[in-house]
Parts: sequence; structure tokens; C-alpha cells
Amino acid sequence: MASNSGKKSFWSKPEGVTGAIVLAAGLIGGGLFLSAFLGPILLALQTTIGLVIALMVLAAIVYMALDPKVRNLVGYMYKSLMRWVTGLFIQMDPIGILKSYVDDLKDNLRKMNRQINQLRGQMQKLKELIVNNRRQIESNLTLASKAREKKKQNVMILKSRKAGRLKESNVRLEDLYKKMEVLYRVLTKMYENSEILAEDIKDQVDIKEQERKAIRASNSAMKSAMSVISGDPDKRAMFDQAMEAVTDDVANKVGEMERFMEMSANFMESVDLQNGVFEEEGMKMLEKWEREGVSLILGGEKDDLITQANNEEDVLDLNRPVENPIRAENHRNQYDTFFD
Repeated sequence: MASNSGKKSFWSKPEGVTGAIVLAAGLIGGGLFLSAFLGPILLALQTTIGLVIALMVLAAIVYMALDPKVRNLVGYMYKSLMRWVTGLFIQMDPIGILKSYVDDLKDNLRKMNRQINQLRGQMQKLKELIVNNRRQIESNLTLASKAREKKKQNVMILKSRKAGRLKESNVRLEDLYKKMEVLYRVLTKMYENSEILAEDIKDQVDIKEQERKAIRASNSAMKSAMSVISGDPDKRAMFDQAMEAVTDDVANKVGEMERFMEMSANFMESVDLQNGVFEEEGMKMLEKWEREGVSLILGGEKDDLITQANNEEDVLDLNRPVENPIRAENHRNQYDTFFD
């Protein structure tokens, strides 16, 4: 099985929240009960039978607290009960959660594909705008040179200033194009990796659903409880922990994908190519993402993509269609290691 170094504690899970509420309610209820019946209880303790019962209850509590096997069994039963109660209100089955994530991924991939096509169209328009500006710069500089030869000072100044403004505009537009290229490269790579991610998750669901049935058939709840008492590893619990780790990883990757798509949409909406302007906020959002840590979906490829986008020799081919990636024959499912 995978390492448990990143395993979430019971109290940090949904069933742990339920357990904390039930425990708090029990303590409050117990306190109210004692305050309401404190007089009768004190009277009962003054009798021999009442004192004996009280001592037996106290001894049982002390025994449960000190004996690790009993403590483990009670803890196991309490956690199982809280998980069952929580499952009445929210989806707790990792397999069911993963199936819903596959649907979310497919929906996100369709949206991402549309975003990539929209961004490609914007970049092509921007490229044309930059090229046209360069032509106008050359034309205005030529006219300024001719005006200087003909001693037409006003015309020379007018054309020179216009060429200067176009140069300044192109510097900003070229910076924008580089940022859009980063966005394009990241979106396409994220699209490709997410396609493989969706296939890996689907494969895990198909395989682990059958594996879980086999484990549960051979390891009943009673057998699991006995394993807990004896201190042996519980195969059911270990399998569920690995599945929860897979679910958490997928949740983080889907969340990252959706956040990046939202940022991309906001960035593209901030660009007005018709007037050659864009909002600085959109640029700052993308620059902040570039400075952030390693991407869960892209891994080490993130830095490579940013470097490629800023490398003038590595020309991006906007006419190349986004291809659906095909897993290699020797591809190992990225979630197999969670069950090693």
C-alpha cells in the first residue's frame, strides 16, 4: 500500500466532523443529565448497591481506557458508525466519488477545448495586429526620412512620433502575445495530461470496484474488527485509505484544472484586441500563477512550458490542431503506486 505519511486523520474527514458533533452532543447531554439528576445520583451512591454499580462502571471505563485492544475496538466501532451516519447525507464511497470526477473531467475537457480554440483565434488576430503595426512603423519611418530630405519638418515630426507610438504599442502587444503563448501552451498540455488522467481514473474505478468486492467478501466487518483487536493490518481499511488518497489527489487536480480555466477565461475577457488594449490585472494573474509552485497536473513540465513560450527560437505553430493523446503501450497508471 501507499505511504500513509499524507493520510488524513479521522477528525479531518467528513465522518470525523459528524463524530465530533456527536461526541460534543454526548458530553453536553451527559452534563445536563448529571445536573438534572445530581441529587438522586448522590443518594444512590450512599447505598451499597449504588456504590457497587458506580465502581463497576468506573472500572469498565478505566479498563477500556488502559487496554489497547478494547480501546481500538471501541474506536473502530465508533468510526464505522459515524461513517455510516455521514454516508446517509453525503457521498462517502470513493468509487462513486471518482466516477463523478470522471464526468467532471470530461465536461472540463470540452470547455477547455473551446477555450483553446478561442485563445488560438485571439493569438492569430494579435499576431496580425503586430505585423500590421510593424509595416506601419516602417512606412512612417520611410515617410519621415523623405520629409526630412524635403525639409518638411512638421511632417517628419508627425511621422516619427507616430512610428514611436506604434513601437511602444508593439512592445506591449508582444509582451501580451508571450503571455498568451504561455497560456496556450499550458492549456494544451493540461488538456493532454487531463485526458490521460481521466483514462487512468476510469481504469482504476473499473479495476478497484471489482477488487473491493473481493476484499469485502473475504474480509467481513467482524473479521476487520478482530484484526483491529489483534493489532493486525485491516485489508479493508488499508484499501479504503488508498482509495481515499486517490480521491484526494484527483480532487486537487480537478480543482487546479478548474481554477486555471477560470483564470484563463478572465484573462481572455480582459483583452480587447480591436482597440489593442488589455487590463493589467489579467497579466498580473497569469504572472502570479507562473511564480507559484509546481503544478499537480503538469508537474515539472510547467517550467519547461514557460521557458518555451519565452524562447524566440521555439516558434509556436498555431495551425497545429490539439490532438487527443494516446497512452503508450508501457504506460503505468499513475495511481498504481497508491496501492503498492
